[in-house]
Amino acid sequence: MAVVGRHAVVIGGSMSGLMAARILTEHFSTVTVLDRDSLPGTPSPRRGAPHAEHGHALLLSGKRKLGELFPGIDSELLARGAVPFDPGLELLMHQMGALRQRFRSGDQGLSLTRALLEHTVRARVAALPTVEIRDRTAVCGLTGTTGRVTGVELESGETLRADLVVNASGRGGAGADNWLRALGCPAPETDAVKVDVGYTTRLFHRQPGERLAGGGLAHVMAGANGDKRAAAVFAVEGDRWMVTLGGWHRAHAPTDPAGFAEFAAALPSKAVRDVVSGARPVDDGEAKKFTFPAARRRRFERLRHLPSGFVAVGDALCSFNPLYGQGMTVGALEAVALGRALDTAGGTGPAMARAYYSAAAKVIDAPWQMAIGGDFAHPETTGPRPRGTAVLNWYTGRVLLASHVSAPVNRVLMDVQQLLAPPSAVLRPTTAVRALLVARRSPALLATALRKKEALHV
Repeated sequence: MAVVGRHAVVIGGSMSGLMAARILTEHFSTVTVLDRDSLPGTPSPRRGAPHAEHGHALLLSGKRKLGELFPGIDSELLARGAVPFDPGLELLMHQMGALRQRFRSGDQGLSLTRALLEHTVRARVAALPTVEIRDRTAVCGLTGTTGRVTGVELESGETLRADLVVNASGRGGAGADNWLRALGCPAPETDAVKVDVGYTTRLFHRQPGERLAGGGLAHVMAGANGDKRAAAVFAVEGDRWMVTLGGWHRAHAPTDPAGFAEFAAALPSKAVRDVVSGARPVDDGEAKKFTFPAARRRRFERLRHLPSGFVAVGDALCSFNPLYGQGMTVGALEAVALGRALDTAGGTGPAMARAYYSAAAKVIDAPWQMAIGGDFAHPETTGPRPRGTAVLNWYTGRVLLASHVSAPVNRVLMDVQQLLAPPSAVLRPTTAVRALLVARRSPALLATALRKKEALHV
């Protein structure tokens, strides 16, 4: 780890921005994080992160990287009320019409609100001696010469010089394209997959030690056979259940209490139905809703000419369909990739940017492939469809059916979904043979066959 510059600026105090700032302290004498939002001094949602009031997941891969960046943070989060759970045993996954077979994984996940996680990480970053976090500070442009970024312009009129500017301004980060064009830098191509996702969240009181039907502490449901609905329930700090309901292509849950309860009651998930019908809401008012029209991946790695002194991370580089819970974990992996690129290049020139974007593309490839593969299971989804998606989705369906009865198959699936193993892991011969042999025993298939038989006798 070598110091390659005096000053780095991070635009955006998001989770990705904070993790990037932590990495940058190893390579720059000072790091400044700028955020236009008013950052709360307590673990509470903020206006600049409208999805922060909904269910979030820090996948095991991201949790491990976060622990490496901030030693002891797991214990700190647990002390603040985060709920530990075994992702193989206590995360109930209802996919393709049935629950996946549970198993004791030996791993520990953490269930908590985005507000608690972000507040804890921000406090850790703010405590670093070479970091300054400035809120209520908006960036309106970049400074520099042709092909070289040298700093940022603030709406206040102030200019901050920097050896590296990191754009972590979220989904709106594409606005920086105009700033780059002004310096003679082309904008990247963008892959957009229209999913029209929307979801609604309510908090419910949870009795101390209470578990979901089936013994879980977290539950995720995705519809099958054309059902575009999805749902999630997480035990979070403060003895609360966080319930998020919604889905793809306008299968959105209402915000009024009666409509929210009616949506939940119609779901094929006992865990969701029981919490919404039996637990007392924390707030009797309208639930919170968030909409997400399209997943977007900005292809910086395809540009022939990259600017010196500038990179993008997090949603400013790739914004995933949030129903898959991949964003924060990918942000952590991108931060690590940025550190390695700075080490390798020994500077902030185009070679560093090229190395970073190449590594970041490899980080993004697997979760992007998994997410848009699932999105294209719905015929309404539009955008660049990867070759072979239909065949891969058919095979993935067989694997999911097998996971209803086979713990080894479910273990492989869990490792892939937690970004601990590549998607190709489900294609390994042992898993493929087992999946194709046992998929026919899925209770979802047996239930479908029974309904068809009953229909013939009506």
